[in-house]
Amino acid sequence: MSLVDSHCHLDFPAFADDLDAVVERARDAGVAVMQTICTRLGEFDGALAIARAYDGVFCSVGVHPHNVAAEAQATVDALVARTGDAKVIGIGETGLDYYYEHSPRERQQASFRSHIAAARESGLPVIVHTRDADADTAAILAEEMGKGPFTGLIHCFSTGRELAEQALELGFYISLAGIVTFAKSDALREIVTDLPLDRLLVETDAPYLAPTPKRGKRNEPAFVVHTAERLAELKGVTPEALAAATTANFFNLFRKISADDTAGS
Repeated sequence: MSLVDSHCHLDFPAFADDLDAVVERARDAGVAVMQTICTRLGEFDGALAIARAYDGVFCSVGVHPHNVAAEAQATVDALVARTGDAKVIGIGETGLDYYYEHSPRERQQASFRSHIAAARESGLPVIVHTRDADADTAAILAEEMGKGPFTGLIHCFSTGRELAEQALELGFYISLAGIVTFAKSDALREIVTDLPLDRLLVETDAPYLAPTPKRGKRNEPAFVVHTAERLAELKGVTPEALAAATTANFFNLFRKISADDTAGS
């Protein structure tokens, strides 16, 4: 059984002291592919260096909505210029976060649109973070899709049914993290049960959101196994079938690479 952790942050300080061991544990758990997600352009080189250092590890380029105010504007050219390396497979994470509002909403929205334009130009999927911003997220995605097609996913989905359905209508995928395993996530599990298996991915968002039974610990890519097992239960399939489906979905979305590119992992 082989899994993909579609969204983690291996360049974060939480992994600075034992990254080799973290990657090795992931491989031992059957996690053959990991995507480490860029959250600041100023830290992109570090994320890329990690991706280059390990077989089966890839990265994205982008500015998290929390960091938009503190970073120079992520222009389309600045984003696309960093997509030439074979290890760079996604744009983001980007999107809207109205819960913390570490950056002004207008700046977040402008950055979101720039990332979408970069996704459209580069052909890479856009990785969308959204929290307490469903209506604006859906509106921007629909409006931008009208300007020209692009692909992407809603990462760490934990919001309402309407956004999930709207995202699916736009051809997006939905990525699920450890939240789906939490005791208080019955409403989320009800939504997930109705989502099509051929549009689902799994992720950790490590070092955050460790799934049950690892709650309270630093999350790491190996723990995506627990999220996948819970998702398999919800979808009424075997863990092996869930792993095969979510892995195929990952490569269908992140088409810059194929399973052959990870054969040495």
